[in-house]
Order: sequence, then structure tokens, then C-alpha cells
Amino acid sequence: MRIKILGSGCAKCNRLEQLTREAVAELGIDAEFEHVRDMDAIMAYPVMTTPALVVDEEVKVYGRIPSKDELLGWLR
Repeated sequence: MRIKILGSGCAKCNRLEQLTREAVAELGIDAEFEHVRDMDAIMAYPVMTTPALVVDEEVKVYGRIPSKDELLGWLR
């Protein structure tokens, strides 16, 4: 599984990455993480605001930090 966090590295972006890593560890999933900070690369995705979570090239959420239950559901 490839997971991308889209965002400049702000507190919300870092929090989203932390929560997602915790969810991956809880589920015991093998995942590769990438934190995309380049604005041109972020604009290639259909997101209007960051932070954003992309799982296997599918945008799951943007503009907010999802609950842990949401994250677990998307990663199952």
C-alpha cells in the first residue's frame, strides 16, 4: 500500500501523517509513506486544501484531519 500525505509540513499535515501511521501499525499493514510538500505535485491531485490523504493514488480526504475510525475504515 502506498500512502501519501499532501501538505507543506504544517502542524495539521504532520498530525495527519502521525495518525495514519498509527492506524497502519494498529492494522499491521505493510505501507510505504511519502510526504508530498511540492506544490506542483500537490496540485496534480483533485484537492482544494491541505492536508490531504492519498491511498494507492485515490484521494480519501482533504482539508481536515479524519477520525481514527475513518482512517481504519479506509485502510482495511
